[in-house]
Amino acid sequence: MKHFTLIICTLVLLFSCKEKQQKINHPIDYFLASKSDNIKKVLDSISKHEVQFRYTEINKKNGLYIAKNYDFNTNPKNYFYPASSVKLPVAILTLEKIFESDNLTKDTEFFIEGDSIKTTFAKEIIKIFAVSDNDAYNRLFEFLGQDYINKKLKEKGIENVRIAHRLATEDADNVTTKPLVIYLNDSTTTNSKAIINSPILPLNLNKIKKGIGYIDEENILQKEAFDFSLNNFYSIEAQQQVLQRVIYPESFTKEQQFNLYLDDIAFLKNAMSNTPKDAGYTSDSYYDSYVKFFMFGNTKDPIPNNIKIYNKVGYAYGTLTDCAFIEDTENDISFMLTATILVNKNGVFNDNNYEYETVGIPFLAELGREFYNYNLQKKQN
Repeated sequence: MKHFTLIICTLVLLFSCKEKQQKINHPIDYFLASKSDNIKKVLDSISKHEVQFRYTEINKKNGLYIAKNYDFNTNPKNYFYPASSVKLPVAILTLEKIFESDNLTKDTEFFIEGDSIKTTFAKEIIKIFAVSDNDAYNRLFEFLGQDYINKKLKEKGIENVRIAHRLATEDADNVTTKPLVIYLNDSTTTNSKAIINSPILPLNLNKIKKGIGYIDEENILQKEAFDFSLNNFYSIEAQQQVLQRVIYPESFTKEQQFNLYLDDIAFLKNAMSNTPKDAGYTSDSYYDSYVKFFMFGNTKDPIPNNIKIYNKVGYAYGTLTDCAFIEDTENDISFMLTATILVNKNGVFNDNNYEYETVGIPFLAELGREFYNYNLQKKQN
């Protein structure tokens, strides 16, 4: 009987160890087991924060990169405001439209009719990633038009995305674009035609109305939910699909890839991974993690040279989003992570009273560190 009891106890112990090992080896369970206060206080009120994220492991097989996704609360039918994260597909499609043109390059100079700034497509793309410049995005938006953006993304099999408007400017949802004055050489210009796009239709999604009130354009509190149905929509899955086509284009069919020159892909990846100082921004307010939330978002310390983060963040209306490919060249670690969190404790939108610094960014920074440590631990085992 004693011998039998010993066998049972041993089996129970072995099963428990195996169960624990399986749990620690699953990335979502690893995240849920976090002892970080930055994560625990969000998990304690998870529904309020509307957290969604996708962690993607990258494995190479037969010369191709295979992505294995692990999802937490992701649901393309649950709306979140994507803010500046939509600038990534707009930057890519700008390069694609240039690729398909006969007389443009990314260094072609232009200005928007009525705008005093003469610039190039390359300069605007660099600004989009270095400091998330809204004016830069809006200039590229005028070049493309929303119908072109949405048509191209759909053709490549990217669903659950709708780009409808400009950012942080008057008349942001005007369906007619402004013409560009394009310099063919130092003395010759040509004007692009204004593009008349389709009317913006309301989105039919869950959680499209949020909160208990909002501040309207006349700075008056309206005591009703804020309606996002005419805004941009860019799901977690869509963001990952766009990023994967940039980082590992060879893993997609030709029809699914973006049509870009190889040097344009290299330029795009360099712009995405640059810190503000790499792009020439010298102000102290533009620290390395200014627009890189994962791992380093809650510190102003320099990002180590062996860590590269190719990403695009968004933050507005209390919603923070980051979509990133993270690479550690020293430890041979690479993974993708896309996440969003809502931090709007009082439930009022457009009042600029959000918990970005105290809750949102610390959570995303810790989330990035957890998955980095998960990968580091796997390397060490």
